[in-house]
Amino acid sequence: MTNSQPVPAQEKPTIVPYAWVILAVVYFASVVAPFNQFKIPPIMPVLMQVFQIDLTQAGLLMSIIAMIGLVLALPTGIILQRLGPKVTLLIALAFMAAGASIGAFSSNFAALLGSRVVEGLGIGLMGVTAPATIAMWFPPERQGTPMGIWATWVPVGSVVIYNLSPIMASSFGWQSVWWVGTGFAIFLMVICGLLITRPPAHDQVNLKTQPMPDLRLVLANRSIWLLALEFACMNFAMVALGTYYPTFLSEVRGYPLGQAAFLSSLATLVVLFSAPAAGWISDRVGSRRLFFSLPFLAVAALLIFPFHVTGWQITILMVLQGLLLGAIPTTTFAAAPEIMRKPELAGLGLAVVLIGQNLGQLLGPIFFSEMIGKVGWATAGYMLIPFCLIGFVSGWMVKIR
Repeated sequence: MTNSQPVPAQEKPTIVPYAWVILAVVYFASVVAPFNQFKIPPIMPVLMQVFQIDLTQAGLLMSIIAMIGLVLALPTGIILQRLGPKVTLLIALAFMAAGASIGAFSSNFAALLGSRVVEGLGIGLMGVTAPATIAMWFPPERQGTPMGIWATWVPVGSVVIYNLSPIMASSFGWQSVWWVGTGFAIFLMVICGLLITRPPAHDQVNLKTQPMPDLRLVLANRSIWLLALEFACMNFAMVALGTYYPTFLSEVRGYPLGQAAFLSSLATLVVLFSAPAAGWISDRVGSRRLFFSLPFLAVAALLIFPFHVTGWQITILMVLQGLLLGAIPTTTFAAAPEIMRKPELAGLGLAVVLIGQNLGQLLGPIFFSEMIGKVGWATAGYMLIPFCLIGFVSGWMVKIR
């Protein structure tokens, strides 16, 4: 006789309730990074006038952050392994607070650029530590939703600063933007110090005594590097466009600086909804790859239009861009721990993804500013399209569930 008892269905892994507290704290700590990183673009014309710099030098204030993050990405994975999430988050926030305060006192371009290096150290640490901390608390099969929520850290930080900094700069001077960034970082240092801890499973093991993960397992993982290339392409194209689009709208289209910043921030505002939605859907569909590869094709088509549209068409374009872009970072960060397979390699896998992110953020603005000077705004926009196509191909080649 055969056993007629039904086979119980596999239950979904449970999420510890405190995981949502960790997500909230890590989320707001993460927002400090783009809040400070993206304060340059919305008031770039002001800084160019105050410090007597050109468009390329102004772009360097953004690219230097990515340069630091690129160098720091893999070491951050090791630092996180040794010091744990709380200490690493506190160090990241301390660097951002120190860099912003130094920037507020800057009287020349060299000093301001140096302050951005210090801020970049904190931003680079945060980019790896935050998603790795979230991954510690949520089971892999259910990371799409929390990563989707966390993926709005850049849109939230950049939308707030894009719309706040022109008002503050005109009312209280550009330094006020830097002081607010300092206070924001210090406040989150206190919150993280009080609330961040390891998940229960980690309390039983002292990770500092564990052997370091073998870097060769990371370097030999083809899919994690393809994922990093995909993310590099997204950041190359989108950070390049986002850095200079407020200046284009202000200087070419004649919009007031505040309105130009608001219009440029619409795409990131829409990502606040599209990113969590993409994470939730990808959990249920069971595919990350569809969501971090296919949107590139539509974004490539949209890049034909930014420097041709006017009036209400700019709004429509920014909204469409935001709907598409929300899916890519969400599913990229959710996919990295899955690709690495072993929990102890999640931090290093995310570090590789951050190498791609920072490489794109470094090279994109530099490339785009040079092309603007040589071929004009519209043609420079067209030249971002091939990078989107490379992003699609590399993303589609990633092997993941």
